[in-house]
Amino acid sequence: MKFDLHCHTQEGSLDGKIPVLEYMKVLQQKGFDGMLVTDHNSYNGFRKYRDHHKNTLKNFVVLKGIEYDTIDAGHILVIMPENVKLLLLECRGLPVRILQDIVHLHGGILGPAHPCGERHLSITQTKAYKRNPDIMKRFDFLEGYNSCESEESNQKASLLAQTYNLATFGGSDSHNLNCVGTAYTQIPETITKESDLISCVKRRVPFTTGGSYYTGTVKQRIGILNHVLVESFWFYNHFASIARSHRRKIAMQLLP
Repeated sequence: MKFDLHCHTQEGSLDGKIPVLEYMKVLQQKGFDGMLVTDHNSYNGFRKYRDHHKNTLKNFVVLKGIEYDTIDAGHILVIMPENVKLLLLECRGLPVRILQDIVHLHGGILGPAHPCGERHLSITQTKAYKRNPDIMKRFDFLEGYNSCESEESNQKASLLAQTYNLATFGGSDSHNLNCVGTAYTQIPETITKESDLISCVKRRVPFTTGGSYYTGTVKQRIGILNHVLVESFWFYNHFASIARSHRRKIAMQLLP
């Protein structure tokens, strides 16, 4: 089955431009069998699918994931079993080690998105990794092909996956329509729900990833000014994490 394992929707990501239904239709037209919705710190895109579009397309699978903003290790993709609901995963700002503990305790899997990409956003460019590279051993996979990254970034990610014996995901990281379907993960088993994907990763089922590079990203369009945008993210992430500290504490108390 052919999946895009990194998808942002208009309903779930502030910078997402594609309604989830349109995303589904375009992927199916391009020969995909499914997608993993990975909005930033939100399940709202998946909720829109679940509540309004679940029976709209036949033979197309929509899985629930999230791209979580840690306080110290950049963006982490998280997939939980379909019967597990954790409000905490919509409260950005956890340290990566605590995130790893919580996700694994509840049967989920996680791995760095674009691990060799931008400063602050990508794990190898963060202090958590530089202080202890073996933190990678506690991940289940990493994103080995991201069509919004450079070829060099993806090559480094693939080497990192080999070093730590991690499964690799391929995802478009699409925020606008032109990017949809530019990356894929080919899975040699039938996937109908989140626990199927989790099982494949845990059993080390071999995935094939690839695609084409998208040349219309923000960092490519604004050039050197992208440095300012990336540094601004650090401040935004830290202040947003502080602002959500009370909500995180409440969510921690609600953990099963």
